[in-house]
Amino acid sequence: MGRDRASDPPGRLGAVSKRDSHRWRRRQSRLTLDVLANELFHGSSRYAEGEGWAVRHAERLVAKASGEAAPFGQAADAALTGGLDATWRIGWQPMDIWQVFRRRLDDEVAEFIVGAIAAEAVRYPAAASHPRWRAQLAELGARQWWPQDKSYAEAWAERAGIDTVSMLALVLEALAHLRVLQPEPELIPPPGSYSGPGPGSGSPLSSVAGEVDPKVLAKVRALLAKAESTEFPEEADAFFAKAQELMSRYSLERAVVEALDPAGRGVPVRTGGRRIWLDSPYLGPKSMLVTVVASANRCQAVFAQALGFVTVIGEETDTEIVEVLTTSLLVQAGRAMLATGSQVDRRGQSRTKSFRQSFLISYAQRIGERLLEASERAEAEVTESIGDGRLLPVLAAREEAVQQRVAELFPHLVSRRVSATNPAGWTAGRAAADLAVLDVHRAVND
Repeated sequence: MGRDRASDPPGRLGAVSKRDSHRWRRRQSRLTLDVLANELFHGSSRYAEGEGWAVRHAERLVAKASGEAAPFGQAADAALTGGLDATWRIGWQPMDIWQVFRRRLDDEVAEFIVGAIAAEAVRYPAAASHPRWRAQLAELGARQWWPQDKSYAEAWAERAGIDTVSMLALVLEALAHLRVLQPEPELIPPPGSYSGPGPGSGSPLSSVAGEVDPKVLAKVRALLAKAESTEFPEEADAFFAKAQELMSRYSLERAVVEALDPAGRGVPVRTGGRRIWLDSPYLGPKSMLVTVVASANRCQAVFAQALGFVTVIGEETDTEIVEVLTTSLLVQAGRAMLATGSQVDRRGQSRTKSFRQSFLISYAQRIGERLLEASERAEAEVTESIGDGRLLPVLAAREEAVQQRVAELFPHLVSRRVSATNPAGWTAGRAAADLAVLDVHRAVND
């Protein structure tokens, strides 16, 4: 026989109903949040609807929730977190995302995505993220600046002085650009999957033991800064030459030391990769400069022309050396190119574009020759000091490991030539490269 509710003790039914009501409202709130986040994430696939699609979709969302206290800010954060997490799982890194956004969108959206990256990053303890991942977050300034009791999207909207529709449209636009990114090789593990260096830590790419000694790196960066700041080519030569000397010897000597563990057993080569982003114009010639620096330092370079970056694959120490030296050389090459001014032919027509492209191609080729000479001299010096029998097997093992890694990450490589069509630009570029002679025997008083 059913129970007669009228016989319940006074007040009991009301208390139970109120508690159940709270539970129901909390459950409805979670469902609403999930639904809204899902609407945002999947709504971003309507990127092809034409101009103003994001605003129109945001207006529909707000209208659908009319009269309700919908958690739009929390839903936006959840959708952004899901979008970024999916992006990390297909090989992209924080700096990559910022580079893509600043090239394809305006500064506001690029700044917005940095905050979204910071909001996603707080989900993981620092130890669960690769040191280079954390370094990228620091370089981008991706840190939580909003109160913990408020969603990032809401805080951004308040600071920017925009309404809910504009905020949601911004989220949709950001998600749309994340969704169209194609998979890239994983160069460092995404947050949450990094287990630290050492035995059993997973892929060789997750190890940071190969990174350059901070003291050596600081000294090299100081030399490169001097090379970039001086107006005298010979002085720049000397500073860059000293930096190249320090890096070359450091890498070669460390290679021998690390080739054997204390027990005398061989240690696997730690191959790694770095993406070096290039600024337009003249991406092809600039990629050549990265390639020659990589080759001189026992690495290989793969150019993604459509995106504008070069992936450098090599032993961990060598890839960092390439990144540091390339950053400086790109500055010096750009400065030397601009110093030539505009170029016109005998009919007064502009030849600046072809001149500058030929200039950079010639510059890269000549720098490659000089770097290779410097690398060979450094190798000869180290061989003489430690013995040929110790260095050559180590270098051979590194070369084999790098080739295998490139084949794994890029199984369908296509080679393309970049041509120089302006003889004057070619001559000027080679002359400029000769001014940057990388003589590792030159002395620098520092």
